[in-house]
Amino acid sequence: MAATSLSSFPPVIAKNRISRRRFPGEAFSQVPRQKVGYQFYHARFKTLHLHCSKLYPWETSPTDDLAGEGASIIMGKNVFETLKSQDADEVPILENVEDVIDTKSLPPTQHQPLKWPMWLLGPSLLLLTGMIPTLWLPLSSVFLGANVAGILALVGLDCIFNMGATLFLLMADACARPKTSPNISSQVPVAYMFWNMCASVIGFVVPLAMILASYRGFLQPHLPFIPFTVLLGPYLLLLAAQMLTEMLTWHWKSPVWLVTPVVYEGYRVLQLMRGLRLGTEIGAPAWAVDSIRGLVSWWVLILGIQLMRVAWFAGYVSRTHEQV
Repeated sequence: MAATSLSSFPPVIAKNRISRRRFPGEAFSQVPRQKVGYQFYHARFKTLHLHCSKLYPWETSPTDDLAGEGASIIMGKNVFETLKSQDADEVPILENVEDVIDTKSLPPTQHQPLKWPMWLLGPSLLLLTGMIPTLWLPLSSVFLGANVAGILALVGLDCIFNMGATLFLLMADACARPKTSPNISSQVPVAYMFWNMCASVIGFVVPLAMILASYRGFLQPHLPFIPFTVLLGPYLLLLAAQMLTEMLTWHWKSPVWLVTPVVYEGYRVLQLMRGLRLGTEIGAPAWAVDSIRGLVSWWVLILGIQLMRVAWFAGYVSRTHEQV
């Protein structure tokens, strides 16, 4: 502002400064005192006025009359128009609602493209190792009777399924982890872990309580150990494998922790149905057959709750994405 004000009155400043230098010493006395004082104080006042950047309330800047109220001293009233014309290509201006970018419609960046070979190979492997041997393989060619060989044959079928389920979970884990951040971890709720462990422990303790009650004589007729192992031995081994697999997925914070019980519990229903067929062949007592039916009903209930949890988790993730 000071530089601009000085450029407004160049003749006055030059004249006063020259006149002051032309009357040094005795030459100063040739000029009348009144005129010299007037010119000196007049030039002094204008010089102070021009160099002062702060105006009093009764003063107005000479540039205010030229630019007008609310204008810039340097650019005048066209400061916003100049900015708009200069930065029009760099600053996007949204003029209506249609120009607003909808971030919800953009595809999520954390998902990777579908790995179609793994998506098809995983379920096919689960079908080959689990459903086909149990449903289409003749039971008479596997089960050799209520003996150790028959027990090992049934355990072999469940081991084949366990290997297929493990490979399926590894493929699902590879597909579920994002490509951009493969070290991502999935936090498992504590209430979910507690509820799953309670359901598995109940399914594990009930058969042991039944065989203990049979040995104590509370349940008649007595069920020998070999027929009991034929009926519920593979069931207990696979349930222990499921509990171990779930604890490993929780420890590693794998994204497949939600589908692990669904995979095992779906096969468990078929496994217990196979136990009902074997119960009629070995002549198991009625209370043993009824207990297996109760276990089938229990695991169907647990499987339904797990499927509802999968649906709830999908809705929860959708709501979270909408809020973000």
